Amino acid sequence: MLNRLPPGPVMVDVAGLELTDAEQLRLRHPQVGGVILFARNFADRAQLTALCAAIHAARQEPLLIAVDHEGGRVQRFRTDGFTPLPAMRTLGRWYEQDPQAALRGATETGFVLASELRACGVDFSFTPVLDLDYGVSQVIGNRAFHEDPAVVSLLARALIQGLSQAGMAACGKHFPGHGAVAADSHHAIPVDDRSLADILDADAAPYGWLGDLVLPAVMPAHVIYPQVAPDPAGFSRRWVTGILREQFSYDGVVFSDDLTMEGASVAGDIQARARAALDAGCDMVLVCNRPDLADELLVALDGRPLDPQAVRRIRRLMPTRPSPDWTGLLSDPRYLRARSFRSENLSG
Repeated sequence: MLNRLPPGPVMVDVAGLELTDAEQLRLRHPQVGGVILFARNFADRAQLTALCAAIHAARQEPLLIAVDHEGGRVQRFRTDGFTPLPAMRTLGRWYEQDPQAALRGATETGFVLASELRACGVDFSFTPVLDLDYGVSQVIGNRAFHEDPAVVSLLARALIQGLSQAGMAACGKHFPGHGAVAADSHHAIPVDDRSLADILDADAAPYGWLGDLVLPAVMPAHVIYPQVAPDPAGFSRRWVTGILREQFSYDGVVFSDDLTMEGASVAGDIQARARAALDAGCDMVLVCNRPDLADELLVALDGRPLDPQAVRRIRRLMPTRPSPDWTGLLSDPRYLRARSFRSENLSG
């Protein structure tokens, strides 16, 4: 009999196509609250569905299963029936020609994205990217909708509507904005030297406009903004608590970006990084591609009381209604219309 544990503050990953005994044990740790999947976890739809079912079965209250599935070059599952999704910049350029069609395209893209994931048991995707397209960040690049924060907000809202229609929550990233720095926080420590006023007027504006009722989760950037705070945004109490929570009145989930990225190294070892993120106001921290570090962190956090507000927020991200399986999806008129509209107007 599994204990009914609430979701903890750590999101971990798994190595392959099915759970190992060690991973089963890790998923039952009280400090674990979710699992992020990668392309290595996908062979075909049947295997992915079985893996998700096993992850959900590891706890009486199922863990949140997440993935980075944005479209364009960041789409983890691409074969065995998954629809090729466009890079978000495609929607932004379309908006310049035909705003209403582009907004519908964003909604249909979101619906297809979420419907296909949910048909295989995935609960949540870290999308949309809200960074502005300044043309300087290679790691963001065409993942961004547009350079205008108003256009970004409109297209993001339309995409989120499609996700929501399929029963999936959304996550805006990378707060307050990664688009103005060239360095890739996976491999470097980016620094954005602009003033707080400049960042709030442009990059951070979509977060204030959308709010937590539209955007139930946010992921801060591993970027240092020295004019505002000395730490990367996800480790900064001023950014997460002072600006996002208090100034923007944001009450959604705040995820740290992956704590194993180079941009997180300024905070110290894995325990120091997690402590800095949680102390700053993050609800959940990600530890990817290093199960040894995940286990080290779980040992360090063992017995730590869970934050009831974080638990409440994380639970909001779980789908609240059932989803059709893939066979049911292929007979769903709403899905077929969305996929047809996408294929007629957008290339993957």
